[in-house]
Amino acid sequence: MLALTGLPLQIVAGLVAVAAFVATLWLWPKLGGRGWKALLGRFAAFFATQASVIVAMALIANSYFGFYTSWTDLLGTAGGNGTVVDHQPSNALSITGQQSFYSSQGSAKERSGQIEKIRLTGASSGLSNDGYVYLPPQYFQPDYAQRQFPMALVLTGYPGTPEKLISLMQYPASTLQAINDRQLPPTVLVMMRPSPIANRDTECMDVPGGPQVETYFTEDLPKAMASGYRIMPQAAAHAAMGDSTGGYCALKFALRKPHAYGAAVALSADYSVGNDPTTGDLFGGSAQLKQENDLLWRLKNAPAAPVSLLLATSYDEDNYHATQEMVAAFKAPTKLSTITLNSGGHNFHTWGREIPPALVWLGKQFAAPAAAA
Repeated sequence: MLALTGLPLQIVAGLVAVAAFVATLWLWPKLGGRGWKALLGRFAAFFATQASVIVAMALIANSYFGFYTSWTDLLGTAGGNGTVVDHQPSNALSITGQQSFYSSQGSAKERSGQIEKIRLTGASSGLSNDGYVYLPPQYFQPDYAQRQFPMALVLTGYPGTPEKLISLMQYPASTLQAINDRQLPPTVLVMMRPSPIANRDTECMDVPGGPQVETYFTEDLPKAMASGYRIMPQAAAHAAMGDSTGGYCALKFALRKPHAYGAAVALSADYSVGNDPTTGDLFGGSAQLKQENDLLWRLKNAPAAPVSLLLATSYDEDNYHATQEMVAAFKAPTKLSTITLNSGGHNFHTWGREIPPALVWLGKQFAAPAAAA
């Protein structure tokens, strides 16, 4: 079978589209009658031409953007969830420890938690962003009434909507399952898109003379959440995670602002950014600022941050080789783990296979909800 993203399949699809178009031109005069056979023939010729052109264009677009990398990925028959592999430099410490929790039976929110829609305005950045907060069932249980909880910021790709994190990627459902399986401490989720600026992909930058998005997520959001919810204040109880652009942002927050986030999960992320029509000028012409936001450069050249990172990729993805470079570059006290799927692309089906093991990994970074100071 021809590879889904291979050039031979694109050539075959293109030739079929051209052949269908030529055949339609040749047959059209012969299908000019008024009977049902002529009408059905014209419809079939028109449909075949349109379908073949759409298929050819879809194959070319898929090959360029990497949405689906194999037939099993397209059909949703790829294997199960990924497996986390921890990588260690010579002096790294192992990641250990899990906690067990008791879940009582009570009201609906005491069994499954609650999702609240929020709008968060930052005091330092002046930016506002809509999102959702998932509060686990323990948040409403009497035994936890005086306790603070770890927090995970979950970001979409760009463009994206936080609703997809709930309905399509099922972060609250997967989080609840991990909590019930005692693989993740009761954790509060904050689900948002990575850019508070409409129609601009800011790549979570503090843009010179522009929106201060990194400040919003690393300073404003933790402070606002701690004032509005029972959130543990220390960075070790804060994680950031996301797919695509959201994954890049999560890694950048941990590496650049370890006082805000002690762990990060990146699904199908790039590790550097540049200016394009969706971003505008992110760096104000500063080559140094661009370099400082190159995550591979940071691992190689900046002092190692005391954070834990999880990178998810597949052998088919464009970021596979860059992920191997990240693995080779990190040094203690940074800790780095990976999930590498046998096949997968830049799509929700792939990320859905990576989220459950990522939450289990996150459970090894977080401590149990603690009594408020």
